[in-house]
Amino acid sequence: MVLETGDDAPEITAPNQDGETVSPAFDDPTVVYFYPRDDTPGCTIEANQFQREYDTYRDAGVEVYGVSTDDVDSHREFCEAEGLEFELLADPEGDLADRFGVDRSGGTAARTTFFLADGEVKTVYENVDPDGHARDVLGDALEDGSVTLSE
Repeated sequence: MVLETGDDAPEITAPNQDGETVSPAFDDPTVVYFYPRDDTPGCTIEANQFQREYDTYRDAGVEVYGVSTDDVDSHREFCEAEGLEFELLADPEGDLADRFGVDRSGGTAARTTFFLADGEVKTVYENVDPDGHARDVLGDALEDGSVTLSE
């Protein structure tokens, strides 16, 4: 079952697109978005929109991680092709998806996003429409006071 608001953030470790080991603590505001596959239409839209909003996310003190069951090489190629500056975490065995309770019954991670802070899940978005999602997540975090933009 997918993690819910108020649940403790899971401890995770995974390689990013450069093969470096990443272990986010989730104490600071963080977005973790799961997506099915690199370089597919919906996933490219979603990644490009997170990239477009990435400076604003950083201004608000929010880190962004994309996660799919693709491997490091696929993530590297996707980042290079799309100019992505945030980290993509490789989850070919589905361990991260399992820790977050993200459905993988279709062979890939279901499009699901988590906003985490203070070591817990603050908001969960399931059955995400990739178009406009990056802006919606940021807008919700600003609206509910989870983050503010620096002046």
